[in-house]
Amino acid sequence: MNRLFFIIFLFLSFGANAQIFRPNQQIAPDESSLAIQYYQDGDYEKAVVLLEKLYSIPNNEAYFDIYFNTLVKLKRYDVAEKVVKREIKKNPQNDVYPIALGKLYQEKGDTQSSNKIFSDVISKLPKDEFKIRNLANNFYRFENYDYAVQTFKQGRKLLGNDQMFAFELLNIYRFKKDKPMLMQEYLDALGTMPQLLPQAEAVLSSIFEDKNDYQTFQAAILRKVQKEPDAEIYIQLLTWNYIQQQEFDMALRQLIAYDKRTKADGGTLFNAIYTFVDNGAYETAIKAYDYLLTKGKDNQYYLPSKIEMLNTKYNLRTNGKYTVADLDLLAKDYQALLGENGKNRNTLFAIKKLANLQAYYLNQPSSAEKELEEAIKMPGINDQDLGQLKLDLGDIYILTNQPWEAFLVYEQVSKQFEGQPVGNEARFRSAKLSFYQGNFEYSNGQCLVLKAATSQLIANDALNLSLLINDNIQTPADSNALKMYADAEMLLFRNLPERAVKKMDSIAIAFPQNSLTDAIMMSKARIFIKANDFQKAADILKKVTEDFKDGIWTDDALFTLGDLYEKKLNDIAQAKIYFQKLITDYPGSMFSAEARKRFRNLRGDGV
Repeated sequence: MNRLFFIIFLFLSFGANAQIFRPNQQIAPDESSLAIQYYQDGDYEKAVVLLEKLYSIPNNEAYFDIYFNTLVKLKRYDVAEKVVKREIKKNPQNDVYPIALGKLYQEKGDTQSSNKIFSDVISKLPKDEFKIRNLANNFYRFENYDYAVQTFKQGRKLLGNDQMFAFELLNIYRFKKDKPMLMQEYLDALGTMPQLLPQAEAVLSSIFEDKNDYQTFQAAILRKVQKEPDAEIYIQLLTWNYIQQQEFDMALRQLIAYDKRTKADGGTLFNAIYTFVDNGAYETAIKAYDYLLTKGKDNQYYLPSKIEMLNTKYNLRTNGKYTVADLDLLAKDYQALLGENGKNRNTLFAIKKLANLQAYYLNQPSSAEKELEEAIKMPGINDQDLGQLKLDLGDIYILTNQPWEAFLVYEQVSKQFEGQPVGNEARFRSAKLSFYQGNFEYSNGQCLVLKAATSQLIANDALNLSLLINDNIQTPADSNALKMYADAEMLLFRNLPERAVKKMDSIAIAFPQNSLTDAIMMSKARIFIKANDFQKAADILKKVTEDFKDGIWTDDALFTLGDLYEKKLNDIAQAKIYFQKLITDYPGSMFSAEARKRFRNLRGDGV
């Protein structure tokens, strides 16, 4: 198809010029575009009549490609051969026409003659980069991709540079889905062009079909590592390859071996650990931080590793199943860090994480309240951090049954940071608090203000809450069902998911005709995601997309499905399906731009 567009472009430019500069020729102004239309429609018999007329005009070689292709489509090989041979006599230096003749012999099944022509053309290549590229492009023009590859490889020999034409070869291998050659070309190119790593990862992941492809590539990378053991780029590529296979400990083993072998400072490993955390490999990340801590307090990554290890433990302990004993130990680790380094702006992260543990996991909201109230009074905290601290404190006031205090804090922050993200967040939390309390009218009013917020996420959340309220307050029964749902959401806010699910399940019993089904399903999906039960979450989300195509949560469900399949369920094909469905069916969604970016990345576009 791209080739056809190229041909049409040539027509529209050269063909139009031909009519402008030769006005005495008997050609109707629209004959060129009509010929193209016939060709596009597959009506070659009509197209060839016009194209023969257009091509017969002197110096009108711009029509050669499409005229030649039309003759081949109609199997008029003798006519096509005469046309090509005539052009060869007229333009003996132009290698386009011998390649076209070889293409014609291919079509006729005479591969011996075609291969001889192609090989002869390549053998006459001069030591000239421009002419090498031109010949390869002409092969590509006539869909002879293997000979385009041969041309570039011969060009490398002639120019004595094995790195030349890497981008062109990568594009051809990718187009042909030639996985072995694509792997090898990337491995050869990365040694001198490490900046290609993100491209290599995106392209290879888009064409690899199963674990066998990754294992084949793994063997090739390991051979490179053996030859160049100190080349960091191959360690990074090998780490990525292991991660794609969910073999996180193997990736860590390679990184530690590289760090020891090169007597490095741990920087490569420290940066790689973020990838483990992003993929939920918390145990592996903790092992990696443990190794970095053995380098001693003088190492530049010692304190960052200690901090990040605590944060990773926090993610591990608060995701899915956990024990109070584990969380209590983690809280003591944060307290030890604060005891060692003091409570100040540099340890603010630890204060916030400790307060979160106390409030939502250890049933110690009063202790969390005290921690944050003291933190607000600390000197040196910037306004944005202070605003966020107050928001967190407002949330804890809700847990300690002080909703009025929470409301006052939210209002204070929303006024202090009017129109800014933290101010909009404060207004939305105020709206949510009113929703929990059943004050739907006030909550809806706040949401209507936030619909114009600069933060798309806040604006979308506010819009969804407003629609939820408006759709479910039309009758007393609707309002009562919504109050039960608000109670369930409040239980989720307090991190009591089991009680929240029971409350949600009771809504259908009390109010069989309620219209909250899709909202309840979305809430349950989020509960399963937090519990790391991704397949159950996906099953619920699929039902939302199938049963509520016009619902307020459908685009959210589609994006979440794409995200789950990409990052948690490791099914790229399914991820692409859901991202594409979101882009196609819900172009106005706030998620569509990100979905388009993710879809293109998974498909390997633009790299």
